[in-house]
Amino acid sequence: MRPSRGPAPLPLARFAASPDLADAIHRWQCWLGDERRASPHTLAAYGGDLAAFLDFLVVHRGALPGLAELDALSPADFRAYLAARAANALQRSSTARALSVLRGFFRFLDRRGLVRNAALAAVRTPKLPRSVPKALSAEDADAVLADAQRAPERWIGKRDAAIFVLLYGCGLRLGEALGLTRRSAPLAPGTLAVAGKGGKTRHVPVLPAVAEAVAAYVAHCPYRLAPEDALFVGARGGALHPRLVQRRMQALRAQLGLAEKATPHALRHSFATHLLEAGGDLRAIQELLGHASLTTTQRYTAIDAARLIAVYDKAHPRAKN
Repeated sequence: MRPSRGPAPLPLARFAASPDLADAIHRWQCWLGDERRASPHTLAAYGGDLAAFLDFLVVHRGALPGLAELDALSPADFRAYLAARAANALQRSSTARALSVLRGFFRFLDRRGLVRNAALAAVRTPKLPRSVPKALSAEDADAVLADAQRAPERWIGKRDAAIFVLLYGCGLRLGEALGLTRRSAPLAPGTLAVAGKGGKTRHVPVLPAVAEAVAAYVAHCPYRLAPEDALFVGARGGALHPRLVQRRMQALRAQLGLAEKATPHALRHSFATHLLEAGGDLRAIQELLGHASLTTTQRYTAIDAARLIAVYDKAHPRAKN
């Protein structure tokens, strides 16, 4: 087996498991780090979910779990685990993630011939509430773009404004904007090739205002950027970290008196919402956002419906009465 190059596995002492299961967990964590390139944060989250399940089994089954015990689990055992989480008032989204981790772990065991248990397939994932994207008003989005330029160092203000314009003007995710290189910088109106989720590339239109903002940043950037260098850099010239952009947005929220929903990702939501409000086609918006499923894009119709209801309540005589 090749040496591990991924994040270090979590200490096995935290898992309530017999030696054979502990060894399997160690192999699973190494696989996540080496093959799946899981981050330390992901490893910690997955390990915590698995540890919580094993702790439950100790109480539920009255013994330290091993591979044989996992092989003997029934659908009722897994449902009891879900019931225990519900009794502790844990959120359904958290339980859905924990169940997903268990499914992945059992698949790993099955593929290696360690445990063959189909009971988990009979357990349904808790239904999650349908979330509605949180968009800014057009006025608030404009205020963010205007105030982003007011930074102690002029070039940093130009940089932040260019990033936010890409999120709001092109519908990019923050990671997609920060993943642009100097070569791919949209310095003129046209189209921009964006590497999205799953390695899929989509093309989005670049408006004159977007191109002007990016060109202004490039002109004022004090660092000489090679074609393959990151387009957006920090104060010391290295690739800009997403957290710095999030902090900048947090400061703008305080300055402008905006709600907590005003995040960098909310600018992408605003891009889609404002297109829909202006009569944009849902299929076209799906392509611009890079959504694999139209169902994801359809969440924005809930925002538009809520806006129409608010207009009705404010203006219609029947509503006033």
